[in-house]
Amino acid sequence: MVTTDFHMHTTFCDGHSSPEEMVLSAINKGLAAVGLSGHSYTWFDQSYCMKKQDVPAYVAEVTWLKQAYAGKIGVLCGIEQDYYSAPPPVPVDYLIGSVHYLKFGDEYMPVDEGNENHRRAAEKYFGGDLYALAEEYYRTVGDVVHKTNCDIIGHFDIITKYYDKDPELDVTHPRYRAAWQAAADRLIGTGVPFEMNTGAISRGVRKKPYPSEEILAYLAEKSAPVILSSDAHHADYIAFQFDECEAIAKKFGLKTVTLAK
Repeated sequence: MVTTDFHMHTTFCDGHSSPEEMVLSAINKGLAAVGLSGHSYTWFDQSYCMKKQDVPAYVAEVTWLKQAYAGKIGVLCGIEQDYYSAPPPVPVDYLIGSVHYLKFGDEYMPVDEGNENHRRAAEKYFGGDLYALAEEYYRTVGDVVHKTNCDIIGHFDIITKYYDKDPELDVTHPRYRAAWQAAADRLIGTGVPFEMNTGAISRGVRKKPYPSEEILAYLAEKSAPVILSSDAHHADYIAFQFDECEAIAKKFGLKTVTLAK
């Protein structure tokens, strides 16, 4: 039984619960350790991330929670480090490396805010070729460990976030498969675990976690480790559907790990 969850967001960024509310919920759910992971500051889009000047206060509050709840639960201070963010201004316990944007010249295109962004960018930069857009996304994802020096690889195929309701690409297409496999192979070589992320399920967008089962099967074949993450934005959703994720991991023979900090 997995009793840790290291991906969650609080009122310091786009979450709806305070850091202490998240910790108390994790205690009530019987978790042994929890990690808060505020979104890193992205100067070009400040609608969802921590404010640059608030990062030290965030770290200070999580550090206080570590001490206040010592003996009841382990608490780690993390940051979800976007590919295009500067390094954290203060030390933290761990980083989740994630790609939320593709950069085209001076434009940062969000990859997880609706497929209309994909269609527009494909028309503008790739002559309407959506597979070329996917290839650019996975080239960027394949570099995320090198760029961020992260401890966890965040939502590997988040480009498919809205595919349950709006299937943008044929994910069985040879070009799409080749793109994600190349990225996966590069990341597998780092030894950094891929997260199995249930955040889009709790928000009613998807029915299954990231990555897709095809990708999870590939990771299992390559003996790549995975770590379960809720990506919770509310205290109620910590460790969301971890039982189902454990069943998926068992089905494919995936090695599940946790952070050793």
